[in-house]
Amino acid sequence: MITRHYVCSKLFAATLAVAATLAAPVWAKTVKVEMTVKEVEVQVDNKGTKQNMWTYDGTIPGPLVRVTEGDVVDFTLTNDAANKNSHSMDFHAAIVDVLDEFAEIKPGDTKKFTFEAKYPGVFIYHCGAAAMVEHIARGMYGVIIVDPKEGYSKAFPKPDREYVLVQGDLYREGTSVDDLLDGKNWVGSLINGRVFKYDPVHDPQATQTLQAKPGERVRFYYVNANVNNPVALHPIAGIWDRVYDHGNPRNVSEGVQTFTIPPASGAIFDLIPPADRPTNNAIVDHAMTRALRGAISVLMTNDEADPTLGRTDKLIVR
Repeated sequence: MITRHYVCSKLFAATLAVAATLAAPVWAKTVKVEMTVKEVEVQVDNKGTKQNMWTYDGTIPGPLVRVTEGDVVDFTLTNDAANKNSHSMDFHAAIVDVLDEFAEIKPGDTKKFTFEAKYPGVFIYHCGAAAMVEHIARGMYGVIIVDPKEGYSKAFPKPDREYVLVQGDLYREGTSVDDLLDGKNWVGSLINGRVFKYDPVHDPQATQTLQAKPGERVRFYYVNANVNNPVALHPIAGIWDRVYDHGNPRNVSEGVQTFTIPPASGAIFDLIPPADRPTNNAIVDHAMTRALRGAISVLMTNDEADPTLGRTDKLIVR
């Protein structure tokens, strides 16, 4: 005779088996990431001015890292032997030990560690060596995107183009740590490493813009690498269709005019320009001190838009 207890036991066992199957990270993979710290001269504006900066792989921001929620990042950091300072790596997407994985290393040394990307979003990575304010202010930051394991959905639609924009500070070379903490000797805002990098309206020497076709959903992964100040992000002549705070699809707001990003944080912004005609938007930090000293990026939409921009390996337009 089949008893109620027998049926319930079988159902309970089946439920556990299904739950175990769903919980198993069968979709996870290991992603190897290697970077080298380089203390080098870097161009910081459109007229060719160079400044001694500290970088990951010689660029500001450093290389884009993109993984899927649940993936394991197998990371190796090398501090070039020619450098003069100790450096480290702090991934905001990682849950580890600040005194272990994030420990600084001397010139010529290598550091390896792994972490699981447990939360979807857009996260900053940066150097955490002392004094941290100097390492970040001199260019040691970048972006890691953790895509949701569920993929795209009605709540998180697939974009037509994607751009990564990182806003940072430009301080006068040689500024002391104390002055950095007080915001002294600040001279401008860097967008992906240069003042007015994508803004030929305010800087005639700018040769690059962001591009899309009319009506396309353009997704911006915006990270604030300022050492002290928040970003008030607004698309002039537009409204953010959706904003995902920290880049997590669960943290969604719709119809947003201006959104605040704290220092060392990020968010995802979707913009849909009019579909019936060419238009332009200015993606700005609406704090005027920063906007008019570098933090403006122009998005141009027309049918002749470069089909490669905002896709594959051109999310950061170098």
